[in-house]
Amino acid sequence: MQFHDRLHTLIHQQRQFFNTGETKEIHFQITQLKALRHAILDHEKMILDALKADLNKSEYEAYGTEIRVVNAEINHAIKHIRSWAKPKYVSTPLEQFPVRAKICPEPLGVVLILAPWNYPFQLTIAPLVGAIAAGNCVLLKPSELAPHTSHAIAELIQSTFDSAYITVIEGGVEVSQIILEEKFDHIFFTGGTAIGKRVMSAAAQHLTPVTLELGGKSPCIVDIDIDVDCTARRIVWGKFLNAGQSCVAPDYILVDRRIKSALIPAMQTAIQSFFGIDPAQSPDYARIISDRHFSRLVNLMQNGNVLIGGETKPDERYIAPTLLDQGSLDDPIMQEEIFGPILPLIEYESIEDTIALITARPKPLALYLFTRNPQLQQRIQHATSSGSFCINETMMHLAIPDLPFGGIGESGIGSYHGKAGFDTFSHRKSVLSKPFWLDVFLRYPPYEGKLAIVRRLFG
Repeated sequence: MQFHDRLHTLIHQQRQFFNTGETKEIHFQITQLKALRHAILDHEKMILDALKADLNKSEYEAYGTEIRVVNAEINHAIKHIRSWAKPKYVSTPLEQFPVRAKICPEPLGVVLILAPWNYPFQLTIAPLVGAIAAGNCVLLKPSELAPHTSHAIAELIQSTFDSAYITVIEGGVEVSQIILEEKFDHIFFTGGTAIGKRVMSAAAQHLTPVTLELGGKSPCIVDIDIDVDCTARRIVWGKFLNAGQSCVAPDYILVDRRIKSALIPAMQTAIQSFFGIDPAQSPDYARIISDRHFSRLVNLMQNGNVLIGGETKPDERYIAPTLLDQGSLDDPIMQEEIFGPILPLIEYESIEDTIALITARPKPLALYLFTRNPQLQQRIQHATSSGSFCINETMMHLAIPDLPFGGIGESGIGSYHGKAGFDTFSHRKSVLSKPFWLDVFLRYPPYEGKLAIVRRLFG
């Protein structure tokens, strides 16, 4: 049987299982979430080894940014799923008395999750948590660019769940293209904007709704009124975590020219404190995912003057934590998402110019501001639009399950994490019920003579 036929059969089996109604039961959903949590614990070493092999992630970073985040999502869902799934009664107009109206969440059906390679475990399993909690059947497609983690996910899922409920399909671009020809009830995609457009185009053929978790150039504004050392540490950590391969990593710094000379050495101190004199020797510094991405980043680094770093090792796909003094906004590095350990630094004289620069570009997935000034905090928050906004911090909003995570405009459509994930994979069904004991004939034809009464009663 050819792959296309096998895929079609598998999706049909998932639809049959979904139609049994079993996945809609809260007890079933909680049982499956607990099974997933237990499977992650049982396969933890395999997952950590896979992340090391794919991205050179240290055990600490892999656990903290991948496994711990997923476990927090699972625990949060188990704790709150009953309240999320509970029907919500709404008020009704007097003229419809004695009607009752409520909103009932119900699962969408068979959903597809297309995952990226940068956090290959977290960004596959975290949306799965929302899909399970909402009561769906799921087809997972991990990224082929992180093959060890893809295999680990496949083994974990196949050893835990029936394929008619949750299954994994591995493979490259051609496999993804065939999968996207099928009809799903929802497609959840995390990745780049260009591929996101293709996913949305394929989904449109079946009028399938999509969630697109994309990226973009997330600015980091540094005001003069800051704790310089703390600011440097938080930016360096957020940028060079996973060697800069994070969709919400600070993509470029906009720094007040009066603080620039103090920020640069503070960032150099932070880099050395985190990764040593030679980050290539650090057990805590990741590597670039592929030769293609390595070459792209090396080419981008030709723009601007290197202030810190700049060293590369092609055989290891190593690029040192690098800070560039960026002169031109027209250079390629300022036209595309960097997605690597290169951080351009642009000085500004007026905050008006900074706001104008940000608002003239596509809306970013995240925007970071470092300042003690509450008026400036409010001004930036209200004058700009972004998927999320962090004050005096980077990245940490991802670790709060009750904060929806998602983009706006070119940085994405929809959100997830916590209840937002449950809602993403649910349909909010409107339900109206009314007894027979009161039936007002005023609404029925013939209407002669009734309009005046309606106007007097209801305005």
